[in-house]
Amino acid sequence: MVHSVFPTWMWVVFALTVISMLVLDLGVFQRKAHAPSAREAGVWVAVWVALALLFNLGIYFKLGEKTALEFLTGYVIEEALSVDNLFVFFIIFGYFAVPGHLQHRALFWGIVGAVVIRGAFIFVGTSLMNAFHWMIYLFGGFLIFTGIKILFGSDSKVDPEKNPALRLARKLVPLSKDYVGQKFFARVDGRLLATPLFLVLVVIETTDIVFAVDSIPAVMAVTTDPLVIFTSNIFAILGLRSMYFLLSRVIDKFRYLKVGLGVVLAFVGTKMVIADWVHIPVQASLGVVVGVLLLAALASAWIKPKPEQPAPTGSES
Repeated sequence: MVHSVFPTWMWVVFALTVISMLVLDLGVFQRKAHAPSAREAGVWVAVWVALALLFNLGIYFKLGEKTALEFLTGYVIEEALSVDNLFVFFIIFGYFAVPGHLQHRALFWGIVGAVVIRGAFIFVGTSLMNAFHWMIYLFGGFLIFTGIKILFGSDSKVDPEKNPALRLARKLVPLSKDYVGQKFFARVDGRLLATPLFLVLVVIETTDIVFAVDSIPAVMAVTTDPLVIFTSNIFAILGLRSMYFLLSRVIDKFRYLKVGLGVVLAFVGTKMVIADWVHIPVQASLGVVVGVLLLAALASAWIKPKPEQPAPTGSES
């Protein structure tokens, strides 16, 4: 049985806030398909961060400092891990040659699906940890393994062509060759066909499942309260669409982000494994996570990439 320290009315406030903002975003500001400018994207990023911090303030006054710090730590972890998704979005949109004005719609519905998927993951994960204490070692060990794999540069790259859901969709669903406005399905010559935008959505949703396997256990190292995990997770990914358009021109400069994420995952995994013997206060966890990410950002700004060596033109005689 999953229990939360959050009263029912806080669940309702969170749900109404998210639904209202999504309706406002898609139904008003994105009613006409367009690629958001950096300024528009920046405003939306600020709005989502402000909403998350306001919600955190409500937690502080109603439930105390400890729960508020757990939410904030979880939010920072999820926000950092979500930024890693941006690299994947670039690959997916480039692979399918998605026009700029259609990318927002694909991300919008992809993230709506992610909310549902992650909600299910969180419910199952917290239920397992509450029912079987040894699961904490399994989740912790997995995070340590993933962190080390990233640190040693063996983090697998995303190749949409190898996505099994994409191959299955191509076999089972009749497809149109071209995009048809913002539609995922359209009638072409009297036949109802899926458009390439539908395939983009399939890849985004299935790829997010892989990210959820890392990110959700990472927050479980901070708290096992399902609403703290869920709300911090959802607030982070809801701002991801706007962050994509805001950082699209500079994301390649965050060269050491993955190193920072690897350290963060290894740290929270270790925290889970040793929790029965060593208690790491949530304040210390927040300090480590923020410190590591700041160092990764500073290293990306200060350490210049090595210039590429020119290819040899031929052997000397």
